[in-house]
Amino acid sequence: MPHLLLVDDDEDILSLLTSFFRKHSHTVSTAANGAAMFAALDEQPIDLVILDVMLQLEDGFSLCRRLRAQSPVPVIMLTAVADHTDRVVGLELGADDYLTKPFDQRELLARVKAVLRRTTERAAAPTPSETRPALRFAEWRLDVARRELRSADNTLVLLSGGEFDLLLAFAEHPQRVLTRDQLIDFARGSSHVAYDRSIDVQVSRLRYKIEEDPKNPLLIRTVRNGGYLFAPPVSRG
Repeated sequence: MPHLLLVDDDEDILSLLTSFFRKHSHTVSTAANGAAMFAALDEQPIDLVILDVMLQLEDGFSLCRRLRAQSPVPVIMLTAVADHTDRVVGLELGADDYLTKPFDQRELLARVKAVLRRTTERAAAPTPSETRPALRFAEWRLDVARRELRSADNTLVLLSGGEFDLLLAFAEHPQRVLTRDQLIDFARGSSHVAYDRSIDVQVSRLRYKIEEDPKNPLLIRTVRNGGYLFAPPVSRG
């Protein structure tokens, strides 16, 4: 039974969504602010966080940024502002999905199931080192079995699930121009429906983690009217 954490300072919304998700066989915990959210995450395993943007004490963007610095738990963000910029900001901060209020509860349920399904598929996928060993490029080591990225000095770089999948897609198809649609298929599966610019946002976030100069990238290069090219040679082992 998936365990959801609902973070919203509107008691009516918390009550409504709690009843709805419990009716559909989900365990639900709630939090009205960031302190309560992190306390809940420390107390018990959470499978997915549904995070409202418009919180009074600390907004959802700030909380998502802090959460992503310490945990890869999936996040769906909710907002009352129908603004494309907000959607892009949420994705840049590492949210897995984004929904604008007012929303149909069934749509939110469908998105929750989709995110959980992708997360479960990633965790359950057979990735023994014999068949999918670590991949090395530049001074980086991408451990496929452990889903870890480490630098030359063995420092662990925290990646969200989406970032890891995208980097793996690049590393498994090096020195080849990949369109955005191909990257979505390789990283998330052909059934996934991505937001406009979602791949661009993920690429930007990856560059800031692996490029020496993210504004002049040498590893993940933009190909005009084509997509992206992962430039370094990749070795296995």
